[in-house]
Amino acid sequence: MEDFLTIKFNFIGGVVSPGDLSKILNAAKLVNINSVKFSLRQQLILHVPNHLSKLLSSYLSIIDTKYYTDESSLPNIVSSYVSEAVFQKSTWVSEGIYKDIFDSFAFEPQLKINISDNNQSFSPFFSGHLNFVSSAIPNFWHFYLRLPKTNKVYSFENLIYTQDIHKACSLLESKILSDKHIQAQQLFSSLENLIIIPNSAPLVLPKFSLPYYEGFNRYDNKTWLGIYSRWETYDINFLIELCNLCKDSKIGEICLTPWKSLVVKGIKESERPEWSRILAKYNFNVRHAANELNWQVEDDSEEALKLKMELVEYLNHNDLRTFGLCFGIKIAPKTEVYASIMIQKRRIKFLNLIPLFNVYDISYTADFDPNGRTKVFYEKGLFKYNLKEQLRRSIFFYNKKITNQKLENKELAEIKEPILANSHQCPDCLMVYDEKYGDELAGIPAGIVFENLPENYECGVCGCEKEKFEIIRNYEIGD
Repeated sequence: MEDFLTIKFNFIGGVVSPGDLSKILNAAKLVNINSVKFSLRQQLILHVPNHLSKLLSSYLSIIDTKYYTDESSLPNIVSSYVSEAVFQKSTWVSEGIYKDIFDSFAFEPQLKINISDNNQSFSPFFSGHLNFVSSAIPNFWHFYLRLPKTNKVYSFENLIYTQDIHKACSLLESKILSDKHIQAQQLFSSLENLIIIPNSAPLVLPKFSLPYYEGFNRYDNKTWLGIYSRWETYDINFLIELCNLCKDSKIGEICLTPWKSLVVKGIKESERPEWSRILAKYNFNVRHAANELNWQVEDDSEEALKLKMELVEYLNHNDLRTFGLCFGIKIAPKTEVYASIMIQKRRIKFLNLIPLFNVYDISYTADFDPNGRTKVFYEKGLFKYNLKEQLRRSIFFYNKKITNQKLENKELAEIKEPILANSHQCPDCLMVYDEKYGDELAGIPAGIVFENLPENYECGVCGCEKEKFEIIRNYEIGD
C-alpha cells in the first residue's frame, strides 16, 4: 500500500479567496489528487503520494503558496468570521474589523489563536491558547489564556484594543515558547504597555445553539450557501467549479467553518440556479439531518468518522432529540475537539505498561456548554458494544436536566419548538408517541391512536407502561 504525505494550508480566520484556493486545487490535480479535506481549525488538508510530493512542492512554489507537513505544522488562526452577517447580526465586529485583525499578523503563530464575536455560538471560544472574545465596548476584547498542554483557562482583568491583538500574540508567544514554566500572571503583566482598559463587565456568552449551516439561506437581499460532506471529503473538480463560479459572480471569498464545511456568502438570487446546477452535477446533498451536523471528530481520522456514522444511525433509529448538544469523538489522546458530550477512546494497560484492549469514556462539560473546560465523566471504561446505549442514556440525562430546570433564563424561554397536538409522552425517557409515526421499537405501526393501543403497551425506548404516559397539549414552549 502506497504511503502518503499529509500537507495542510492555513487560511487565516478561515477565509480564502476563490483564486488562491483554485490555484492550490489545480496544482493538486496535476499530481492526481482527486479529493481534499478540511480541518477543525479551518485548514485545507491534502494527501499526496510520497513519490509525488516533491513534484507537488514544485508546483506550489510556482504559485508562491505556503504549506505545512506534520513535522512543520503550524496551527491556523481560527475566527468566527464565517458567522458574520449570516448567523448573527447587530454587532460591532464587522467584516472590516476581522480583516484588519487578519492583515495585522505579519508573523505565523506557533500557538493556537481564536478570535470570536461574543454574539455567536458557531465557532469555539476557548479552544485556542490565546483566545480573544469581543466585549460590549467597540474595538475592545476580552482575553483568555490557556497555556500549552493544560486545560485551565485564565481571564485577563483588562480589555485589549483591536489593533493590539497581533502585538499581544507576538509578545505572549515569545515568552511562552522560551519559558515552559512561566505563569499566567507574569504573562498578563507583560501586556501593560499595550492599549488596554479595565474590564468593567463580565463576559456573558450566548447559550449554545448550533445554527443549521447547510443549504441555501436568505439574509438581507442575498443568499448564502452552506456545503457539508458526510464523509468529510470534497471532490477537487467540484471545488474548482465552485471557485470559478465565485469568480464569475464576483464573490471574493469562501469561508471554511470549524465544522469542516464551506460557506459561500453574497449569492445573488438571480444566480442561484447556477449554484444549484453545480450541486446537482456533483450530487451534493445539502439537507442532512441536524443531529448529523452537530458532530465534531478529530481531523483526518477514518476510525473516528466511521464511529460517528454508527452512532448517528443509532440515534436516528431511536428518534432521539439532540437539540442544544454537540458531540465530539477523540481517538488520539491530545487532540482538541469542541463538544458538549465527548466520546474518547483509550487503551487499557496492564500495570500501566502492557496494552491490553480498547475502551471508551463518555464525558460532558459543565452545563453541557461545549465552550466549558470542566469535564464530568458520565461513563468510563465502556466496551464498544455498550457505547451506543450509554450515549443514548447520556442524551436522556441532558434532556431530563433541561426539562427540570425552571425557565428563568430568557433565552431558554424564547426557544420555539412545536409539540404535536394529542400526543402522549413517556415521563421516564421523554419519548413522544404520535399516531402519525407509531412506535417502531415496540412494533406499533403508524396510524394507531394512543387510546387504541393494547393495555399492555410499553414504551419502545425504556419500557414504561402505557398508563403512565402523559398527554401533551398543542402549544409552543415560550408562548
